[in-house]
Amino acid sequence: MGKPLSDRELHNLAMNIVGRELEAEGFEFMGVNSEPKRNPQFVCLKDKILHFITVRYVPYPKNPNIYDQELMKKMKNHANKNEARTYYAGVGLSNAENQELPVYLNEAYIVDYIGLIEIKDE
Repeated sequence: MGKPLSDRELHNLAMNIVGRELEAEGFEFMGVNSEPKRNPQFVCLKDKILHFITVRYVPYPKNPNIYDQELMKKMKNHANKNEARTYYAGVGLSNAENQELPVYLNEAYIVDYIGLIEIKDE
């Protein structure tokens, strides 16, 4: 068995997964904050529009597509002041051999990520 990844390492892995997708989709990074408690994690520009993206690592068996409503409401208010669009990116990560086990360093893992979820005004 390898070494289980720490929460910090899992968060960084989630950030890398989302960051690669943003890059592939032509987003320009204006700011990156890898601190899990400092939001948003990514501030990007695409088509002259600012995008605020909050990234969360979500442990198995939780649903990575369910987000903290209060947090995202705060992010939306913050984004609105900056004329930015707001997104949530939940990344589920689990052990490929047995989802009940932790994710280990240098071992296969499963990614449960549907892409960015836009947070709209209510």
